[in-house]
Amino acid sequence: MRKERGLFEKVKGSGIWWIRYADANGKERREKAGTKGMAIRLHQKRKTEALQGKKLPETIRRKQVFVSDLLDLAADHVRSHYQGLRLGADGKDYRYSGLKALFGGRPADAVTGPEIERALSKLAEQRKWKPASFNRYKAFLWLAYRLGTEDDKVTVNPVRLVHRRREDNGRVRWLSAEEEAKLRAVIEADYPAQMPAFDLALHTGMRMSEQYSLHWNCVDLERRQITIPRSKHGGIRYIPLDNTARSALLVLRSRGEGTGPVMLRGQSGHGHLAGHALTTPKEWFMAACHKAGVIDFTWHCLRQSFASRLVMAGVSLRKVQELMGHQTIAMTCRYAHLSPQHQLDAVLLLDGWRKKSRKGTGTRTGTAALKAISNRSVDRPQMAVQ
Repeated sequence: MRKERGLFEKVKGSGIWWIRYADANGKERREKAGTKGMAIRLHQKRKTEALQGKKLPETIRRKQVFVSDLLDLAADHVRSHYQGLRLGADGKDYRYSGLKALFGGRPADAVTGPEIERALSKLAEQRKWKPASFNRYKAFLWLAYRLGTEDDKVTVNPVRLVHRRREDNGRVRWLSAEEEAKLRAVIEADYPAQMPAFDLALHTGMRMSEQYSLHWNCVDLERRQITIPRSKHGGIRYIPLDNTARSALLVLRSRGEGTGPVMLRGQSGHGHLAGHALTTPKEWFMAACHKAGVIDFTWHCLRQSFASRLVMAGVSLRKVQELMGHQTIAMTCRYAHLSPQHQLDAVLLLDGWRKKSRKGTGTRTGTAALKAISNRSVDRPQMAVQ
């Protein structure tokens, strides 16, 4: 019997035949066919499909991929593309462990959109999440599946069926002069070593991740400028320094050698340095706010205070956008209501327009002019149509 190329029996004499062929990408494949006649026909079919550039059918056996594999892809991607991340105890993105506990052991192709919706909603109820937290967990899982489809590990992304929850991003919490006085008194009494950090945040509007990952090689005190090599949106941005921010940096530099991280930990809040970098201000700031009676206030509100005070001082929204490092002007427009005088000046232009239209300028305006035009068109004789 003539030996057929691409056909073989794994176990000699078993009567169960397999085929061997190269797919459209040139990758060698093996597939179980059955009898020898079935193997011949399937081998011819696969060779034709490879020549036509067709993808392999879904029934072709492939290595099973679990959701945990996709979450690993997402964690590596986020770590390499974004900075200032919140990390869990495992050193990965803070959302990783929770999603792995929910879906990690499941085959990636077996998880459905409604199932994800139910599981995340239940977790949100247990942990009392706000809509923003729900959306961030959904976004991380969506990224995991997107990377999986790009890597040909899965064919569909079920997270696209999960509804995004509406967030209330319009809230602006800024520090009033009275609240600032109370908060400064508490910081000076209990955490004096942290006063420069407070001033730096309030007078630069830096994000917490930017400030607490800042190194001295990105600070230029002579040019009064901070350089953020990679901001939240991935680009470089520059932050100017006013006198207060520059003085705060001078105090911080006097405590060390002017190299390495800018923010250092203080012991007992009395100015003695432990010599290693701080990652967040949470160990002292929330306690200071509570003692000062400044309620519903977080470190991020210092950034909002920076923007709010600029707008109330008459700085244009476009300039505030640049100083805040917002990717779009829509984010900055949340502060527009804090400049009522500018809005009033705009609508007062209408009063000026009305007065101008009433002046005798040699031209007729308004309804009188329209009426005159209408009368001329009626009195004018009509031209005969040839």
